[in-house]
Amino acid sequence: MSTYPTDTTAELPELPQPQARTTVPEQQGSEQQGSEQQGTGQQGSEQQGAGQQGAEKTGAGKKGAGKKGGGRDRYFDLLRAIALFRVVFYHLMGWAWLPVVFPSMGVMFALAGNLMARSLATRPALGVVRGRLRRLLPPLWLLGAVGVTGMLVAGWGPEEEGHPGWWWLHLAYWILPLSDPPYGDALPGVHGLISDGWAGDLGVPLWYLRAYLWFVLLSPFLLRALRRLPWPTILAPVALSAALEFGALSVPGWRLEAQLSDFGAFGACWLLGMAHQEGVLRRLPRYVVPSLAPAVAGIGLWYALTHDLREGHDLDDMPFAQSLWSFAAVLLLLHLSPSWSEWPAGLRRWDRLITLLNSRAVTIYLWHNVCIGVVEALWDRLWGISWLETNASWVLESPWPQLPAIWLLTAACVICFGWVEDLAARRRPRLWPDGRVGAGTHRS
Repeated sequence: MSTYPTDTTAELPELPQPQARTTVPEQQGSEQQGSEQQGTGQQGSEQQGAGQQGAEKTGAGKKGAGKKGGGRDRYFDLLRAIALFRVVFYHLMGWAWLPVVFPSMGVMFALAGNLMARSLATRPALGVVRGRLRRLLPPLWLLGAVGVTGMLVAGWGPEEEGHPGWWWLHLAYWILPLSDPPYGDALPGVHGLISDGWAGDLGVPLWYLRAYLWFVLLSPFLLRALRRLPWPTILAPVALSAALEFGALSVPGWRLEAQLSDFGAFGACWLLGMAHQEGVLRRLPRYVVPSLAPAVAGIGLWYALTHDLREGHDLDDMPFAQSLWSFAAVLLLLHLSPSWSEWPAGLRRWDRLITLLNSRAVTIYLWHNVCIGVVEALWDRLWGISWLETNASWVLESPWPQLPAIWLLTAACVICFGWVEDLAARRRPRLWPDGRVGAGTHRS
């Protein structure tokens, strides 16, 4: 797997929403089209059997179908929000057990695969892929405009990759990330403002966008294979990961190896999301998943523990263990899937926060690592306050006091840069899309 300390932002996370709320136009179109087709089928059968009375019932059926097809699945929203929060928490704390407790990346790839299958079921593949790229790339371009400019000012240049031609060629990955975009990992920081390695903080998480892009491009073919041979297709990425891990397959070049490694680690999760949408999981006997998933997870955890699972060497550094653990966790989460159209009573208080995290998932993912670096640099300056060093050194040594500051700085990035997600989705730009009516969205 590519060498990244990151684990995240659904995902990239997609936002299937009705028009009255934070809406992704393409997803909305696919949902409405599916609802209208369902209503049309109901109308035809009822008119055949019951005349005018059947037609009246069809109208009611249409409304019900539209409500079901056009609404959000709040369970998926909750999973995406937890995944995003866990990613930020992991990048600050670095605890090796966090990806085990909740495998954020596998979850977000599964949610994205589910939505991709839903769109492909009702719309032409080319239009779906084009729409996904339209929403993915502008936030990356904005990050590149800021980050690459800063790296150039700091002295990064064509000599960094041995030959100027390669440097210029690889810069194109900041426009279309078919491979990992380059960055100046040895650039110094600004004392008291941003720590050394800030370019790495900015560039390393981009592996997720690269992997997501390839999953999107391959999805029409993956969906066709899934429909013909469901379980061989789902398990193929795990087999690929095993082949890479145990030396049965070797590939030249770290870029190709990184792409195949990430596909092996998370491809089964993407395909499980598609299988959930296609009804493949529902066709399994109810006892299969609760019986099988813990066994697969146990093998993955055993492999990780026997290969030195520790802080600084976790599931991100063990693609095969990652593939097994994420596969099992996602399989269980999708098996449990309650499909909430509205929040349960105990979660309604979190509606606005979860809506905000889903609406700005890409922005939070792209910028949170830089925010961590900025806060850590500012925290280092506090050592110059002798009273703190003498009487409250735990404030300086512990990462916990930094967490609120990191989220405040991330919130500032949401306000400054998040609007590009709205433009990419052809929505009216908003500064704080938390579901309030006044912010241009409506809560469930």
